[in-house]
Amino acid sequence: QVQVEESGGGLVQDGGSLRLSCVLSGRTLSRYPMGWFRQAPGQEREFVATVSWNGANTDYADSVKGRFTISRENAKNTMYLQMNSLKPEDTAVYYCVADFVYPVTIRAHFWGQGTQVTVSS
Repeated sequence: QVQVEESGGGLVQDGGSLRLSCVLSGRTLSRYPMGWFRQAPGQEREFVATVSWNGANTDYADSVKGRFTISRENAKNTMYLQMNSLKPEDTAVYYCVADFVYPVTIRAHFWGQGTQVTVSS
C-alpha cells in the first residue's frame, strides 16, 4: 500500500508564489521517481515536472521552465514544487505522482487526489 498526498494549493495573485508538498506513506523506500501533473477545467491533464529518486535529474514542461523548481527530501518521503512568477494560466488542479520509471508519465502508478491552485489576474 502506497499513499500519495499533496498539499499547499490555494489562491495567489498574478506574479505570486506557492510551494506544493507531496508526502509518500505506507510501503515505500523513497526510491520512486516522482513528479507533478496538472489539469485545468476543460483541458487535458498535462505534465509539469519530474524528479529522479535521488533528486539528481529533473525535467520541466516548457511552459514552467525558469519559474517552477521540483525537489525532494527522501528522509521525509516528501517532494516539493516551488512555483514562482505564477500566471493565471497556471490555474489548475495539481496532482502528485510516483512511479517506478524516470521520467514519470501519465501512466504513473500512484496518484494523489489533487490540490487546487488558483492564480488571480
